[in-house]
Amino acid sequence: MSTLVRMAEYKAKPGFVRFEKSELSQILALYAGRVANGDWRDYAIDIGPDEAAFSVYRHTLERPLFTIAKDRRRKGWVVRSGGRELARADRLADILPALGGKPRGV
Repeated sequence: MSTLVRMAEYKAKPGFVRFEKSELSQILALYAGRVANGDWRDYAIDIGPDEAAFSVYRHTLERPLFTIAKDRRRKGWVVRSGGRELARADRLADILPALGGKPRGV
């Protein structure tokens, strides 16, 4: 049986990498534009001890087109597609152009 967890009471596991509100806002702004163009249709967010990842999909049942990851081990951001690393930088705004979209300010 499932357990209902109220988000206001939820405490993330200590030590896990997570997106800050401003980072997620930048990613979602890009995502919304690409959805409006019909390029992307779904996303998933994975949070773990070494990395937080935002993956985008054209179709739900496929592999992700792109994964934007905040990497704790290398202290930076990375964009991956099909197992290849497309971009790596210290700032999120520096890797978003690798996705083919213009980053918007928050």
